[in-house]
Amino acid sequence: MPELVPVLDREDILRMTTAMAERLSSDYQGKDVVMVGVLKGAFLFLADLVRALTIPVRIEFIRAASYGSGTETSGCVTLEKEHPMDLAGKDVVIVEDIVDTGLTLQSIVAHFQSLGAASVKVCTLLDKRARRRVSIEADYACHDADDAFLVGYGLDYDESYRELPGIYQLQF
Repeated sequence: MPELVPVLDREDILRMTTAMAERLSSDYQGKDVVMVGVLKGAFLFLADLVRALTIPVRIEFIRAASYGSGTETSGCVTLEKEHPMDLAGKDVVIVEDIVDTGLTLQSIVAHFQSLGAASVKVCTLLDKRARRRVSIEADYACHDADDAFLVGYGLDYDESYRELPGIYQLQF
């Protein structure tokens, strides 16, 4: 049975999410914003984030997969769910649970840029720069994460642990 080592508790996450919502509300005041949650991992962060915003936003989702049931990316990114909203001329904020190698994010950003969005920015709860394989950065990051496999608050290992209220390092 893997061991769960606490990294961030629920209060830490809420404090960071609230601060990020204040920053986004200021940066996007008066703009036509679409927040796009990357399923499945970002759903909890996105929900808490948009509830803390003081600006109106639209919400969409996209599903991207590159991990399967392992702890290492396959390197092959599949966009599994398309969004129905016309994004041309809108400011798109991609909301991620974690930016790791950057491969998935690179594909998603390119996809939204190809749809004619006015801007495409990335907001992530966790930024794991040590594992980056491509030259892409999050525009907004709540927490710099160490090079460890993390679960909880939407992040999973083989579809388990998403429901945990905090972030934990999974040790095998």
